[in-house]
Amino acid sequence: MRIHREGYPFLLAFSLATAALFLVWSPLGWAGVVLTLWCGWFFRDPDRVAPNRPGALLSPADGVVCAIVSASPPPELGMSPEARIRVSVFLNIFDVHVNRVPADGTVTALHYRPGKFINASFDKASEDNERQAIALRLADGRDLAFVQIAGLIARRIKCDLAVGQSVRAGERFGIIRFGSRADVYLPFGFRPTVGVGERVSAGVSVIAEALPFPGAGMTSTPGERP
Repeated sequence: MRIHREGYPFLLAFSLATAALFLVWSPLGWAGVVLTLWCGWFFRDPDRVAPNRPGALLSPADGVVCAIVSASPPPELGMSPEARIRVSVFLNIFDVHVNRVPADGTVTALHYRPGKFINASFDKASEDNERQAIALRLADGRDLAFVQIAGLIARRIKCDLAVGQSVRAGERFGIIRFGSRADVYLPFGFRPTVGVGERVSAGVSVIAEALPFPGAGMTSTPGERP
């Protein structure tokens, strides 16, 4: 099983603590073994094959769709403030926490914002919690935003992207530690293909698709709603 590099320091700490517990009392040591195995499981980084489906947006995270609402993208990204559909995925401590890019495109903006650590399943977590926001320009000129959000237990967001970087759908881009949330603000002209309560997998599950529209073979200018 592949382990994400962010997990190695934790595995070492858990292993050392487990060894010390065995010296104190063996039942505590076995409890430490269980926790060490859980730590390895939490930081697992399975290989995924993204579906070859034009016009599809993939989930950036494993978890359960907890909300589909109309909302403006994070203002710090400098995108149009016009409300668009937001699909939110809640990750519990047993989900894979490695995040993946939802679509092919170019990163146009990144912004990290400190904040609170309220339960990520609450809708206000999108506004109040610590977050890393990313803006992505698609090949047709439309843009989308996706956001890593810290949760009640999560205390670290890791994003490996850079402004100007070209990315592919399903590509790994970061990790959130210990329970969190991921939001995707859909480009105009896309509709969700999932429902609240549905389980999704990062880089595999299609959460939205482009709607056909007149002149679909033409590109739109950035920020223009087709």
